[in-house]
Amino acid sequence: MSFTLHPRLAAGTIPLGRLPGGLVLLKNNALFPWLILVPEVAENIEDLHQLDPDHYIEVARAIREVSQFVSEHFHPDKLNVACIGNQVRQMHIHIVGRSPDDPAWPGVVWSHNDKQLYDPEQVDAIIAAWQQLQAKL
Repeated sequence: MSFTLHPRLAAGTIPLGRLPGGLVLLKNNALFPWLILVPEVAENIEDLHQLDPDHYIEVARAIREVSQFVSEHFHPDKLNVACIGNQVRQMHIHIVGRSPDDPAWPGVVWSHNDKQLYDPEQVDAIIAAWQQLQAKL
Protein backbone atom coordinates (compact mmCIF):
# COMPACT_ATOMS: atom_id res chain seq x y z
CA MET A 1 0.00 0.00 0.00
CA SER A 2 1.36 3.41 -0.90
CA PHE A 3 0.53 6.32 1.38
CA THR A 4 0.32 9.92 0.25
CA LEU A 5 -0.68 12.73 2.58
CA HIS A 6 -3.64 14.71 1.24
CA PRO A 7 -2.37 18.05 -0.16
CA ARG A 8 -4.74 20.07 2.01
CA LEU A 9 -3.45 18.40 5.17
CA ALA A 10 0.13 18.88 4.03
CA ALA A 11 -0.42 22.56 3.21
CA GLY A 12 -1.76 23.57 6.61
CA THR A 13 0.46 21.55 8.91
CA ILE A 14 3.98 20.95 10.15
CA PRO A 15 5.17 17.34 10.48
CA LEU A 16 6.11 16.32 14.03
CA GLY A 17 6.87 12.66 13.47
CA ARG A 18 5.42 9.18 13.19
CA LEU A 19 3.83 6.78 15.61
CA PRO A 20 2.84 3.18 14.98
CA GLY A 21 -0.69 4.59 14.52
CA GLY A 22 0.29 7.08 11.82
CA LEU A 23 1.77 10.45 10.93
CA VAL A 24 1.57 13.26 13.53
CA LEU A 25 1.10 16.82 12.29
CA LEU A 26 0.88 20.21 14.00
CA LYS A 27 -1.82 22.43 12.52
CA ASN A 28 -0.11 25.71 11.73
CA ASN A 29 -2.45 27.91 13.74
CA ALA A 30 -1.04 29.12 17.04
CA LEU A 31 -4.50 30.19 18.23
CA PHE A 32 -5.24 26.57 19.13
CA PRO A 33 -3.01 23.70 20.27
CA TRP A 34 -4.11 21.42 17.44
CA LEU A 35 -2.47 18.19 16.33
CA ILE A 36 -3.65 15.85 13.62
CA LEU A 37 -3.00 12.12 13.50
CA VAL A 38 -3.14 10.64 9.99
CA PRO A 39 -3.24 6.84 10.03
CA GLU A 40 -1.45 5.30 7.07
CA VAL A 41 -4.37 3.32 5.70
CA ALA A 42 -5.80 2.46 2.31
CA GLU A 43 -7.54 5.32 0.54
CA ASN A 44 -10.99 3.76 0.89
CA ILE A 45 -10.78 3.66 4.71
CA GLU A 46 -12.15 6.93 6.04
CA ASP A 47 -13.69 6.15 9.44
CA LEU A 48 -12.40 4.42 12.55
CA HIS A 49 -14.91 1.57 12.47
CA GLN A 50 -13.50 0.53 9.08
CA LEU A 51 -10.13 -0.40 10.59
CA ASP A 52 -9.43 -4.02 11.37
CA PRO A 53 -9.40 -4.62 15.15
CA ASP A 54 -5.60 -4.68 15.54
CA HIS A 55 -5.12 -1.48 13.55
CA TYR A 56 -7.97 0.17 15.48
CA ILE A 57 -6.13 -0.55 18.74
CA GLU A 58 -2.91 0.85 17.26
CA VAL A 59 -4.67 4.06 16.18
CA ALA A 60 -6.46 4.34 19.54
CA ARG A 61 -3.10 4.11 21.31
CA ALA A 62 -1.70 6.82 19.03
CA ILE A 63 -4.72 9.05 19.74
CA ARG A 64 -4.09 8.57 23.45
CA GLU A 65 -0.39 9.41 23.08
CA VAL A 66 -1.05 12.55 21.04
CA SER A 67 -3.83 13.60 23.45
CA GLN A 68 -1.46 13.17 26.38
CA PHE A 69 1.16 15.31 24.62
CA VAL A 70 -1.34 18.12 23.91
CA SER A 71 -2.53 17.98 27.50
CA GLU A 72 0.94 18.00 29.05
CA HIS A 73 2.61 20.47 26.68
CA PHE A 74 -0.16 23.03 26.14
CA HIS A 75 -2.20 22.57 29.37
CA PRO A 76 -5.68 23.12 27.90
CA ASP A 77 -8.81 22.89 30.04
CA LYS A 78 -10.41 20.39 27.65
CA LEU A 79 -9.45 18.18 24.71
CA ASN A 80 -11.61 17.79 21.61
CA VAL A 81 -10.86 14.62 19.64
CA ALA A 82 -12.64 13.97 16.35
CA CYS A 83 -12.38 11.97 13.14
CA ILE A 84 -14.55 14.18 10.93
CA GLY A 85 -13.27 14.25 7.36
CA ASN A 86 -16.17 16.04 5.70
CA GLN A 87 -13.90 18.15 3.50
CA VAL A 88 -10.75 16.01 3.45
CA ARG A 89 -11.82 12.38 3.15
CA GLN A 90 -8.40 10.92 4.02
CA MET A 91 -8.71 9.46 7.52
CA HIS A 92 -7.34 11.91 10.06
CA ILE A 93 -8.04 12.56 13.72
CA HIS A 94 -8.03 16.05 15.20
CA ILE A 95 -6.75 16.46 18.76
CA VAL A 96 -7.42 20.05 19.83
CA GLY A 97 -6.73 21.64 23.19
CA ARG A 98 -9.49 24.04 24.24
CA SER A 99 -9.64 26.71 26.93
CA PRO A 100 -12.11 29.46 27.80
CA ASP A 101 -9.61 32.07 26.57
CA ASP A 102 -9.28 30.63 23.05
CA PRO A 103 -10.96 32.74 20.34
CA ALA A 104 -13.54 30.12 19.37
CA TRP A 105 -14.62 29.12 22.90
CA PRO A 106 -17.14 27.63 23.52
CA GLY A 107 -17.91 27.12 19.83
CA VAL A 108 -16.16 24.81 17.41
CA VAL A 109 -12.70 25.44 15.99
CA TRP A 110 -13.53 23.90 12.59
CA SER A 111 -15.34 26.99 11.34
CA HIS A 112 -13.28 29.63 13.15
CA ASN A 113 -11.61 31.70 10.44
CA ASP A 114 -8.94 33.59 12.40
CA LYS A 115 -5.44 32.26 11.98
CA GLN A 116 -2.05 33.02 13.49
CA LEU A 117 0.89 31.07 12.10
CA TYR A 118 3.45 29.71 14.53
CA ASP A 119 6.77 31.53 14.53
CA PRO A 120 9.86 29.35 13.93
CA GLU A 121 10.89 29.43 17.60
CA GLN A 122 7.47 28.13 18.68
CA VAL A 123 7.65 25.34 16.10
CA ASP A 124 11.15 24.38 17.25
CA ALA A 125 9.99 24.25 20.89
CA ILE A 126 6.97 22.06 20.05
CA ILE A 127 9.07 19.71 17.92
CA ALA A 128 11.68 19.45 20.69
CA ALA A 129 8.98 18.67 23.27
CA TRP A 130 7.48 16.03 20.97
CA GLN A 131 10.88 14.44 20.38
CA GLN A 132 11.65 14.48 24.10
CA LEU A 133 8.39 12.66 24.82
CA GLN A 134 9.12 10.09 22.09
CA ALA A 135 12.60 9.46 23.49
CA LYS A 136 11.04 8.53 26.85
CA LEU A 137 8.73 5.93 25.31
